[in-house]
Amino acid sequence: MQLKPWITAARLRTLPLAVSNILLGSMIAYSQREFKLVIAFLGFATAVLLQVLSNYANDYGDFVSGADKKRVSTYERALQSGKISPSQMRWMLIILSSLTFAIGISLVVCAANTLGPIITTVFILLGILCILAAITYTIGKKPYGYIGMGDIAVFLFFGIIGVCGIYVLQTGHWDWHILLPSASFGLLSTGVLNINNIRDIESDRISGKNTLVVKIGLEKARKYHTCLIIGAIILGVISTMLDYHKVFQFLYLLTVPFFLINIYKVHSVTKSALFDKELKNLAFASFLYSVTYGLGLIL
Repeated sequence: MQLKPWITAARLRTLPLAVSNILLGSMIAYSQREFKLVIAFLGFATAVLLQVLSNYANDYGDFVSGADKKRVSTYERALQSGKISPSQMRWMLIILSSLTFAIGISLVVCAANTLGPIITTVFILLGILCILAAITYTIGKKPYGYIGMGDIAVFLFFGIIGVCGIYVLQTGHWDWHILLPSASFGLLSTGVLNINNIRDIESDRISGKNTLVVKIGLEKARKYHTCLIIGAIILGVISTMLDYHKVFQFLYLLTVPFFLINIYKVHSVTKSALFDKELKNLAFASFLYSVTYGLGLIL
């Protein structure tokens, strides 16, 4: 079995965004002097495994459904190219799901002493839900990614659940203030998915993958993108104003020019390759946002 096709199918460029929510939640906990390194490490490992699992499942689901056969995209898929067989991918999904569950359980167990039995059980159930969500995005009789529900899932899992979850695991308690930065990052993550779906709108329409972009059309998708990014910035500012202590808390505003440029590009470019570039740019800007937001609280 060759390694390179597996690395390509894992889409390593998606990993920085996948761990940004863990980074953000952990840095907020660190600013409150309640940071635990082992929980952060296991959180990062779980996030990476979930993202790779999702990417592999996406490749498998699109292949099995026949969507890849109708695509006009130039982006090579592992199964469609024949470099990975369906049986190999099925085994990999089983192995990765098991490994993700094991690491996730380890993460929850490490925090169990401060959580209590009820919250610990809730986190175990959330972990199972995350694994199922990663798989069923494109796999199953009615994959939710094919009916325009991907945006909601990304907002919840990359934003609310990711940031709030690791924060509670780190601190052992709930804080309503964490909802605003988690929702802010959730909107940015949804923006990344939106660019991905704008890029693939024609291929998705032909293949029967009815993403939200396919449903509302390109022009509305561009406006929707603007709302996502501006909304994320506004939520960040509101969050800071409600819990303001020092000017460093506004450090994340240094990333605003990157977001405004991204909005302009999404409204002006037309070629698929250029949208792909903006997808990478927004993912990187979102990563910087999480870093600078956390640093602003720590400094």
